[in-house]
Amino acid sequence: MPILIHNSLTKKKEEFIPINPDGKTVKMYTCGVTVYDRCHIGHARSLYVFDVIRRYLKFRGYQVRFVRNITDVDDKIINKAIELKKTSEQVAQENIVRYYEDLKSLSIDAADCEPRATENIDDMVKHIEGLIAQGFAYEVEGDVYFNVRKFSDYGKLSGQTIDKMMEAVRIEKDSKKKDPLDFALWKKSKDNEPSWMSPWGSGRPGWHIECSCMSMKHLKCETLDIHAGGRDLIFPHHENEIAQSEALTHNPFARTWIHHGLLTINGQKMAKSLGNFITVEDILKKHSVDDLKVFFLFSHYASPIDFSEEKIEEARKALQKFDILFWKTYEILKDKRMSVPVQTDFIKEHKSRFIAAMDDDFNTPEALASLFDFISATNKFIEEARQDKNYFGILYCAVDTIKVLAKHIFGLFSKEKEVDLSDEEKSLLEERKLARIQKNFKHSDELRDHLRQKGIAVEDGREGQTWRRL
Repeated sequence: MPILIHNSLTKKKEEFIPINPDGKTVKMYTCGVTVYDRCHIGHARSLYVFDVIRRYLKFRGYQVRFVRNITDVDDKIINKAIELKKTSEQVAQENIVRYYEDLKSLSIDAADCEPRATENIDDMVKHIEGLIAQGFAYEVEGDVYFNVRKFSDYGKLSGQTIDKMMEAVRIEKDSKKKDPLDFALWKKSKDNEPSWMSPWGSGRPGWHIECSCMSMKHLKCETLDIHAGGRDLIFPHHENEIAQSEALTHNPFARTWIHHGLLTINGQKMAKSLGNFITVEDILKKHSVDDLKVFFLFSHYASPIDFSEEKIEEARKALQKFDILFWKTYEILKDKRMSVPVQTDFIKEHKSRFIAAMDDDFNTPEALASLFDFISATNKFIEEARQDKNYFGILYCAVDTIKVLAKHIFGLFSKEKEVDLSDEEKSLLEERKLARIQKNFKHSDELRDHLRQKGIAVEDGREGQTWRRL
């Protein structure tokens, strides 16, 4: 079955076919963070969405070369440096360190290459020189602008016409631009701003030119297989990337564009002024990384998503279904010797349903639902198929398949839980078991609560007392 992706450029679902003749090499670029502050949960969603897409493409046999940039020179960084009485380089470096800490906390893999804008200035200068030479850009008193009306396809990603854009554009007072729609490729530096020498004097690159240069340079191509980012970047950022790239190369800049929906908090846009700005560091003090990931998986990547404590609590409860099954099967299989794991129809059926959902534009809500149905089917098998001669082999195969799909594609369960009990934990569990036998339910409940505080959930069922790590 082919993978179908909704292409923001063509506005329709298309079969994904890599450009490379081998049919397997995929060159993928995503817009990374601007390092002026800590990463928030909106960044976390973006990083996670594209991590899952990358993981799934690899699972389906593609060789993915994945580049995600770091914007380390920008107006926001300069303004933050002024506010903190630091240099732009200090602010950028401090937040790059924090960014990698957040990636580690989220158990999201680094990209194959994560270029910093400041490391690629020479390439940006050459790109701008090429645009000037071809008549697509012009210099005015140390600033360089892209001539939007010169590029006939401008607006093809966002679907906006030049006339429509002119209705919304803000006319800048004393602007040096020939046209209000023109955008900066190079900015003349002000005093105490970071700057580099160029043919137009001391200055720094505009934001848009950074991504064009770094994507083509580090993916070693003029046409990317996939360019991805947030929906808020379609205009003007990605529109401008297309214009300045295709004007120079005369080739399509990217074949497939993927955009994720934006995140709100209790129905409001996240903002420090509203007191609802949640950093990655803060959310992971209250909730596990798997809780957060399942919350993200509940929604299709292209849909907006609204964060609330109630919704992440739903994610936590849903996640327990995995835990309960894993601990149950651990107890059943821990002393068993098995030959080869045994495939059976219900395993093949649920795995196929998962793959079909992910093939359909990375439909994580449907894929996650298929895993929960897979868990239910496995629980039913545990209860009803004890006489099956391949019982243990089938059970092992079912749980292993669930783990592979959840772990290797969704990036769940990256932190292994201790399976052995300490002597103190064993003693508490035995004491609680005895309290139940003696019908001392008050003490039994107290011990259950005490064990929960230690990270152990205790449950009573037909087979007596069972436990699992939280």
